[in-house]
Amino acid sequence: MSAGPLVIEIIFTFIVAAFLLHRYGNLKRQHVLVTAACFFAWYFSLMIIFILPLDVSLTFYRQCLNDNAARTTVAPLATTPTNENNTHGISAWADQSLHKVDRDLLNLSAVGTTCGKPRSYVSKQVLPVLWRIIYWTSQVLTWLIMPMMQSYVKTGDFTVPGKIKSALIENAMFYGTYLLIFGICLIYVAARPDIDIDGEKLKIIGVTASNTWGLFVLVLMLGYGLVDVPRTLWNWSKTEYMLSNTYFKIAKLSTEKTEAEEALEDVLEETRRVAEKIRYNHPLRKNMDVVLAKCPESTRQSLRGKMDDFEDFNQPADALCESTLVNIHKKVIRRSFIKQRTSIQWANLMNTAVQWEDVLSNTQSPERVYRHSDPKQAIFLFPWWKTVYTPAVEWHWKCLVRPYVYMAGAGILTIMSFMVVWSECLFFIKEPVLSLFAVFINLARENYDYAYIELASILTIAYLCFCAYFSVFKIRILNLYYIAPHHQTNEHSLIFIGAMLCRLTPPMCLNFLGLIHLDSHIVQDKHIEETSYTQIMGHMDVIAIIANGFNIYFPILIVLLCICTYFSLGSRLLHAVGFQQFIGDDDMTQELIDEGRELVAREKRRQERRADGEARRKNWTERFNDESSRRNEVPLASDRRAERYTVPRSPDEDDRSELLRQAEPIDFREDLVDSLGGVSRDNGDGYQSRPSRFPSTSRPGNRPPKGIFDDV
Repeated sequence: MSAGPLVIEIIFTFIVAAFLLHRYGNLKRQHVLVTAACFFAWYFSLMIIFILPLDVSLTFYRQCLNDNAARTTVAPLATTPTNENNTHGISAWADQSLHKVDRDLLNLSAVGTTCGKPRSYVSKQVLPVLWRIIYWTSQVLTWLIMPMMQSYVKTGDFTVPGKIKSALIENAMFYGTYLLIFGICLIYVAARPDIDIDGEKLKIIGVTASNTWGLFVLVLMLGYGLVDVPRTLWNWSKTEYMLSNTYFKIAKLSTEKTEAEEALEDVLEETRRVAEKIRYNHPLRKNMDVVLAKCPESTRQSLRGKMDDFEDFNQPADALCESTLVNIHKKVIRRSFIKQRTSIQWANLMNTAVQWEDVLSNTQSPERVYRHSDPKQAIFLFPWWKTVYTPAVEWHWKCLVRPYVYMAGAGILTIMSFMVVWSECLFFIKEPVLSLFAVFINLARENYDYAYIELASILTIAYLCFCAYFSVFKIRILNLYYIAPHHQTNEHSLIFIGAMLCRLTPPMCLNFLGLIHLDSHIVQDKHIEETSYTQIMGHMDVIAIIANGFNIYFPILIVLLCICTYFSLGSRLLHAVGFQQFIGDDDMTQELIDEGRELVAREKRRQERRADGEARRKNWTERFNDESSRRNEVPLASDRRAERYTVPRSPDEDDRSELLRQAEPIDFREDLVDSLGGVSRDNGDGYQSRPSRFPSTSRPGNRPPKGIFDDV
């Protein structure tokens, strides 16, 4: 019973945040400030999820102590005798006081034994300090620092002050909107004569406005995620459905990928034209080098020789200024980011399609041995795992067991989603308690099972967060942000994810406290013990202007969005207006599925040719290395003569070009006569002529028609 569990949770959360940032981000390429800001945003958001259950168990423990202490009857103290000379009265009063102290100690001991003490018990002053650090740091990150950093990494300026200036200009509308909302709230509060405005009131207004924004976004995210998370897991159990869906996504992405490549080629061509005008001694050469550093290696190679010359300023040239390079730099950054995102999505979808094709082919195969079409997919992280996870075990897992596991998981998550929707609609009702999570937590509190309380709280909060963040990653905000493993997520997407975590996690946790009836503003009980989290971050309140009726439209929005998601009304609406969506009974959807199947087959053939070429090149290299080693041992005169006429192979040369270069030349006249279908005949002068394929009756002497060989 010490601070050990709290320290373990802090360290565990630190490791989880560092692992996620390392898995999705590229720590070597991205800026140190971006890495630090994203890490603190992810770390503090995850810490709220893991430490809030500990705060809930401590709150129930304090509530138990207060309730038992209130029920304990304490006898009034005896009055002190007024007669100082009455030693007998003084002795009796002292004995009574000693019995009173012993009885109080016994009562406190009984209360402590009845309530128990959580193993994660910490002092009452620890958590408030921790929550203040977490909350205000995350709020400063999400509302001030991260929006600036998002614009900072996209700007095309070449100096730090210029980047900051461009970021401020780009975020002027963003910050202006918040200032407008804050000003309306401030005027509303100032107009009320019963409220005095001071620093504490301004802080409450800011916290309330942040919670209001987070609650409305939370409704949208939860309404989609609570339905789509179980349905996605259920669809994973259907191999043919997932394969068709992947084909559909590949067909849609192919157009976007082509457009991204063309847009990048256009801006690279513009960059080449500008770079050719900026010579070695040009004042903007340093800025041009920064732009070229963001371009592919082929572009830099093509311009390397042209930019090393000195510029003759006497020659007329187009006027170039720094703003032109700033615009080009911004275009290169943006279009390179789009090209990188589409390439990553393309590679991931191709791998997914190949995996589902393997599952489908192995399921239909009579052999109960799993065979991979791509040998690279059979590589294991640990060598010893190969002895356990054999091809037969893999076949039984992927073809037989895994679909049923997905179905069972989808059923469990469906029950969880129903519990969340039911509790969200009825957690405003105090008597009787209809929130299922409040009922379960209250049963555990009556038995003083603090370990169950913490475990149930962690699972509930984790599921709420997963549904909300699943929606963020699934919708991807018009596909501008994309999170990909193996260090493929760019800085802009990492910052966006960190900002969304900081904005949604506090109101989500307040919503959870409302579900289990630990918010005194919902329960309407002033004697309830509040968590340290609620004391620092406020209650699940909204701005007073829209507070009336919040308990009506909040549940209605949740249920309405769940119904729309279940029937895919959003996808059908987008499909009706021209945005192609995956709808099984549509002709256009089937055409895109067929196109995606062909693209996957074409990509597999291209990879096979590449793999075969690499294998042949490797064998060719090993063969000639062995021969060269033997030649070095016993050099022959013929080998030395042959080496004299050997042409070194270029790094850019492949097998086909090498074979064409090494082929013997063919005589033009002989090749042309061959094409006419003749047989060679010696004329006596060394020239091999061939009879014509034309009839001898038309041309005597078996000669070809007149005029064909006149120039030969």
